[in-house]
Amino acid sequence: MKYIIILGDGMADDPIPALGNKTILQAANKPVIDYLAKNGRCGMLETVPDGFHPGSEIANLQVLGYDVRKVFEGRGSLECAGAGVPIYDGEMVMRCNLICIADGKIKNHSAGHISSEEAYELLDALNKELGDDVVSFHRGIQYRHILKVKNGNKFVSCTPPHDVPGTPFRDVMVKADKPEAEETAQLLNDLILRSQKVLENHPVNLKRKAEGKDPANSIWPWSAGYKPSMKTLKEMFGVNSGVVITAVDLIKGIGVLAGLKPVEVEGATGLFDTNYEGKAQAAIEALKHNDFVYLHIEASDEAGHEGNVDLKLKTVEYLENRAVKPIFEEVSKWDEPVTIAVLPDHPTPCWLKTHVARPIPFLIYYPGQEPDAVQVYDEEACKAGAYGLLTGDEFMRAVLGQLKK
Repeated sequence: MKYIIILGDGMADDPIPALGNKTILQAANKPVIDYLAKNGRCGMLETVPDGFHPGSEIANLQVLGYDVRKVFEGRGSLECAGAGVPIYDGEMVMRCNLICIADGKIKNHSAGHISSEEAYELLDALNKELGDDVVSFHRGIQYRHILKVKNGNKFVSCTPPHDVPGTPFRDVMVKADKPEAEETAQLLNDLILRSQKVLENHPVNLKRKAEGKDPANSIWPWSAGYKPSMKTLKEMFGVNSGVVITAVDLIKGIGVLAGLKPVEVEGATGLFDTNYEGKAQAAIEALKHNDFVYLHIEASDEAGHEGNVDLKLKTVEYLENRAVKPIFEEVSKWDEPVTIAVLPDHPTPCWLKTHVARPIPFLIYYPGQEPDAVQVYDEEACKAGAYGLLTGDEFMRAVLGQLKK
């Protein structure tokens, strides 16, 4: 048996009046995904334990069966693994967005989805003007980058910028959770303010503004931590070989730490224009030589953050037609059976434009299994699935046939 998890980031949603009070998953035309649900088994999965922020870092770790209370060391540490940036003793690492601020408020978390090439020029300027023996900026992808602080204290409260569009940025700056973290909090807030002076009139931003695009006029550091320690999926579940396919350093980093080999796909962007066909083909090729594939597609989450219902609907139908369908059609011809699981990591409701902590629907299909009563795949239908509500590592064990439920 081989196994593939196809994760449509953030594709779960709330009922939307413009769609006749249907969710995105209920309104989308997705006959293959619905077929897998009808002929497989479904359920709901709790991906955000109590006390944790509903971020993709927490949710994807949970999907893969990790106890986040034991392994999570901030989003920055995971992205370092994805970007190949080493973490040394005494270093605190953070995710560092390039964001757009307008009229003193956070306009968006992505600087208008700035390109990696533009962002790298800005990172070079930040390192030149603000970098020193303590502070350094490291390249990621598009607006997603890494900040390292030597001897920094991770006990600081940092608001993810995608959670607070339209909020005055000074209202959500860094706060110390403990007295000993006060110096780190002050350092980070100083970097935010100084970065705005460096970035405001940088040629990249002057050009973007001239073209009517949002400038990347501030950094926004968040999710602090130290070097993580994680067992591999082989150690936890006996997965002998596997790959991770994603356009996002965070997911790539989780995969690397989980013992999965990252597969790069040309044209993979993390947006609606990503190379779905390339990712699907990469997944098919990987399954020929590996036991396990984790295929992550970010597009629906970004559409949710934009509050764009039409685009989010389109991204789910792209996932159906350009990823799930070709993968299913191909592996159905193979002699060796392939288990296919489909799910999001968390909901990203379009009306809210951010993640919420709520159980998500999943399906698990493999040829010849006894199906449950679920007929279609969506947030309501899957509640009646045979698996019920899963927590902890139960989903991964269910995918791998190790859960007796």
